Amino acid sequence: MAQEILSVAIYEPVAGQEEASLATMRDLVGVLIERGYSRDALYGDGKGQYVLFRWWASEATRHAAHEDPDVLRCWAKLGNEIRVIKVYEKLEEVNLR
Repeated sequence: MAQEILSVAIYEPVAGQEEASLATMRDLVGVLIERGYSRDALYGDGKGQYVLFRWWASEATRHAAHEDPDVLRCWAKLGNEIRVIKVYEKLEEVNLR
């Protein structure tokens, strides 16, 4: 079984685009889950910043998502609705035992 890949994005909606960005994020996550690309969790700080945790199913599914027209369409929309603060494309767990 392929190992999941954790990616994290920190962003804030463009002024006046919070509801639109959340709707687009719902659409995007729906496509990603439906097609087996990833599982996602979105957290907000209550002050306008969001942290998105995305666990890609594998490197192959991550590449497939980057070529999927429906995923690309959502990412293009988000490009007008959010300002990305920081992206971590691949985080690895640190063993603390």
